[in-house]
Amino acid sequence: MKVTVIGTGYVGLVTGACLAELGNEVFCLDVDAEKINLLNQGGIPIYEPGLKEIVDRNRAYGRLTFSTDVAASVAHGDIQFIAVGTPPDEDGSADMQYVLAAARAIGRCMTTFKVIVDKSTVPVGTADRVSQVIAEELAVRGLPAENFSVVSNPEFLKEGAAVEDFMRPDRIVIGTQTNAAGLAAKELMRKLYSPFNRHHERTYYMDVRSAELTKYAANAMLATRISFMNEIANLADQVGADIESVRLGIGSDSRIGYGFLYAGTGYGGSCFPKDVSALNKIAQQY
Repeated sequence: MKVTVIGTGYVGLVTGACLAELGNEVFCLDVDAEKINLLNQGGIPIYEPGLKEIVDRNRAYGRLTFSTDVAASVAHGDIQFIAVGTPPDEDGSADMQYVLAAARAIGRCMTTFKVIVDKSTVPVGTADRVSQVIAEELAVRGLPAENFSVVSNPEFLKEGAAVEDFMRPDRIVIGTQTNAAGLAAKELMRKLYSPFNRHHERTYYMDVRSAELTKYAANAMLATRISFMNEIANLADQVGADIESVRLGIGSDSRIGYGFLYAGTGYGGSCFPKDVSALNKIAQQY
């Protein structure tokens, strides 16, 4: 299949490289010419175990192309992944300017049916905003607004294990629209991810808003477990209890399990803090 990935950051580069590894013809588009030049010269802007080998192999096979040419990249892919940053805004909400700019670029250049996939972590309702932006651009060009569909397909990648997580996922979440274009998009996504479902079905299909919320809910749940165990550890210190014994007693309950159930430093990194903050803003808006 022909795929375009907009953004060659952490999520975009892993997504593009791994989809090429599965045999797809992938264009990775970025406005950062310096980054694209680095990739075309055999360099790589991030480190993930196994990623450089996959990039090098698929560039050599001609399945992975890095480009700054927006028109050519949009023309290439039947499926267009938006994998750009959504940094926290001043009020804690997700800054959507890069996602909407990518959507606008697609709308300005597309001439055939496209499936636009939100891979970035985005607030509930983003698919509607992306659809509106693309429809506006198509209207300016006198083209029908029914010639695309927006899908939510959030990433669940851990830093340091991103390639492994992509190639052997716990689950694949796909949120599609319910109109005819949405059904066509669902079928294309099913075909794209079919290699992951050979032994058992890993894909969960749902409506777009449910998929958008799933990503935030998952990260908030993990952050909650970390924070909860740290609070229990503080209490254990005060009452003279052994937190490791408490952890074993809690985790042995099959309803709870041992994952993310260790006391230590608070949660951090590039995702949990901004996603918890963004989820809080979403709740306030509704």
